[in-house]
Amino acid sequence: MSIADNLKKYKSEVESDGVKLIAVSKTQPIESILEAYHAGQRIFGENHVQEMVDKEAQLPKDIEWHLIGHLQTNKVKYIAPFVKLIHGVDSLKLLQEIDKQAAKNKRVIDCLLQVYIADEDTKFGLGFDEVIELLRSDEYAALKNIRIVGLMGIATNTRNEKQITFEFNELKVFFDGIKVSFFRREDSFKEISTGMSADYKIAIEEGSTMVRIGSSIFGKRIIKHFKNNVSAN
Repeated sequence: MSIADNLKKYKSEVESDGVKLIAVSKTQPIESILEAYHAGQRIFGENHVQEMVDKEAQLPKDIEWHLIGHLQTNKVKYIAPFVKLIHGVDSLKLLQEIDKQAAKNKRVIDCLLQVYIADEDTKFGLGFDEVIELLRSDEYAALKNIRIVGLMGIATNTRNEKQITFEFNELKVFFDGIKVSFFRREDSFKEISTGMSADYKIAIEEGSTMVRIGSSIFGKRIIKHFKNNVSAN
C-alpha cells in the first residue's frame, strides 16, 4: 500500500474518535512527507532537532511540527521559532529554556510534561510527585512564554497488554487529578499523548488524545536515504 493509502486507513480509524494523528516522519525523505501532506496530513513528529529544522525549511508552512523525542536544552533555540508542540518536557530546567527562547521569538510555545509510566530504566520522564512539585513551584509560576497543554507518556515495550493498559490508565487518572488541581479553568489543558503503532488502540481506549504512528504509515525507515536527500538540497 502507498503512504497515502496507509494514511487514509489510520486517519479514518483514529480521527473518528476525535484523536489527533501525528505522522512520525523521522528519517523519512522530503518526498515521503510531501506524499503524506498531499494526502491531507498536517501534523508531523520528529525526534531530532537538526532534522526537523532542515525539513521545516523545505516543506509547506502550514505543517504543524511536533518535537516528540528527548530534547536537550542547548537545542531549544533552533526550533523555538516554529515548533507547534514539544512533547517530551521532563525537567524544570528544560521548561525554563523553552520559555526563554519562546520570549526571544515573541511566542508562547505549547508543551506536554513527559511522565514516567514504563517499567523500564531507559525511558525519560518525571515521576508523579515531580510533576506536582514542578507545578507548585515559584519557578514555574514565573514562566510566561510556555503553556502546559497536557501530559505525555510512553508505555513499557512489552506484549503484555494488561501492563500497557494499566500504565496508560494510570496516566489518565493522574491527568484528571492534575486537571482539577492546577488547570481547572484552562480549556487548553486537554492533551494526553500516548500510543504508537504497536499500542495506539489501547492508548485511545485509555484516553489518549494524540497517537504517534510512523513506520506503519511510511514504511521501514532508511536513515541514509534522508541524509542523502538533505545533502542534495
